[in-house]
Amino acid sequence: MSRPPVLMLLPPMIFIGLVAVFAIGMLRNDPDALPSARVNLPAPPVRLTPLSGKTVFNDQSLRQGQVTVVNFWASWCAPCRAEHASLAALSEAGVVVYGVNYKDTAEKALGFLAELGDPYRALGADETGKMGLDWGLYGVPETYIIGRDGAVLKRFAGPITQRALEAEIRPVLDAARRE
Repeated sequence: MSRPPVLMLLPPMIFIGLVAVFAIGMLRNDPDALPSARVNLPAPPVRLTPLSGKTVFNDQSLRQGQVTVVNFWASWCAPCRAEHASLAALSEAGVVVYGVNYKDTAEKALGFLAELGDPYRALGADETGKMGLDWGLYGVPETYIIGRDGAVLKRFAGPITQRALEAEIRPVLDAARRE
C-alpha cells in the first residue's frame, strides 16, 4: 500500500487549523468584546485641539487621583447620539466624563452639543485621529474608564446603552471608587 501524497493531506490539515482558530475565538469569555492592550497600563497621551468656548483636558487631568471616563465621539456618528443620554446620566451622577471629538469639524461638534447638551467636564478635538490611534481606538463611540492612578481600567467599544451602563460601566466605576 502506498502512502498518500503530502499535498492530499494539506487541505484537511488547513481545515483542522481553521476549526481550532474559530473555536478559540468563539469560546473566549466574551466573544463580542474587543480586547484592549491598554487595560492596566497608563492612559496614553492626551493631544487635543480646543473647541471654541470649551475647557480642554490633558494628561494631568487623568492622573489627579479620581476615577474618570474618556469618551470618543463624533457628530456624524449615529450610535454616539444614542449613547448621549447615558453619558449625561453618568455626569449628573458625579462621574467626571471627558470627551474627545474624533475626526469631526468644530462647527458640527459644537452643534451636536448645543442640540443634545454637554455631558463633558472638559473636551477637545482629535481632528487627525492621532490620539485615537494612540489609544487603540477601533471607532466611535468608544469609552475608557481611567482609574485614580491614570491607568486604563476598561475599554468599552460601542454605544453605552442603559443595559451596558448597568452591567458593564457602573460595576467598574463603583469598584474603582471603592479602592
